Amino acid sequence: MPEKTMAIERAKAAADPNKKRPVMLAVAGDSAAGKTTLTAGLVRTLGSDRVTSVCVDDYHRYDREERKALPFTPLHPDCNYIDIMEQHLQLLSTGRSILKPVYDHKTGTFGRPELIEPREFIIIEGLLPLHTELARECFDITVYLDPAEELRREWKIRRDSKKRGYTPEQVIAELEHRESDAAAFIRPQRATADIVVRFAPVEGGPEEGPLSATLLLRPTIPHPDLSKILNDDASEALHLKLARDDDNKPVDALHVHGQADRARSQAVERHIWKSLGVAQDLPESLGVINGDARSEPLAITELILLFHMIQSRIRVRGEEPAAVP
Repeated sequence: MPEKTMAIERAKAAADPNKKRPVMLAVAGDSAAGKTTLTAGLVRTLGSDRVTSVCVDDYHRYDREERKALPFTPLHPDCNYIDIMEQHLQLLSTGRSILKPVYDHKTGTFGRPELIEPREFIIIEGLLPLHTELARECFDITVYLDPAEELRREWKIRRDSKKRGYTPEQVIAELEHRESDAAAFIRPQRATADIVVRFAPVEGGPEEGPLSATLLLRPTIPHPDLSKILNDDASEALHLKLARDDDNKPVDALHVHGQADRARSQAVERHIWKSLGVAQDLPESLGVINGDARSEPLAITELILLFHMIQSRIRVRGEEPAAVP
């Protein structure tokens, strides 16, 4: 089977000192779920010289004008070159370059192909990176963003009306048009992810207040040991409990409080950071939104993912923890 062959090829690439295969992280989710914000935070913290980020929405098969005559939306696999995406993921995951298509979300048209060269870490974000088993086999860590639906719709209306030239009414109509494809093809990826991240308003809090986050940590990869900090002092910032996932299987649910005291959150962040064995101080760039605002739940989410990325790098390359700017 192709996915088993892929696992063998990645193991060979990891053992080859000349290839130094990258660590691959997938960030999947519906439109405006926060994928780009999360990816940008990780790139900013690790450094753009060490991270290659790729949006697989560039593999759309049709431009915006052509899609008007089609019976499906960009969320449908038939609207994307899934086979080419798979080929490129395989190449990147074994340390080889690709010539990637480019889709301009602002104009809805295609640009010149872009040469993508793998670095130490590769983050793949988009609508369908976990759609096929072969694609999933290319990753070390997989994440699905699952914000509260009302929140996601609000984010999409705000983004598409400000940055992509739509009116709010057009965005709402498009959301309704996409719903069946989202249910059929986007949300099923949730069941395959190692980590599911859900941002939502604080229960009982103000409508425009800070968001909380819940991370479902599935036992498909080893997660950081939080037992030393999950005490009464830390409970104001986060707590961990055993829960049941949508498939009724047990899963660890880490809830990060949106209104937590900054000092409490920083204590948690420093503990996770220390567990990585990195000599540098905790990066100030964690959890930054739009250049100035800061979200503690986002910061801890990014830190959990950094933990996995750096630990995977150690396993893949057999090296000491990497310095982080």
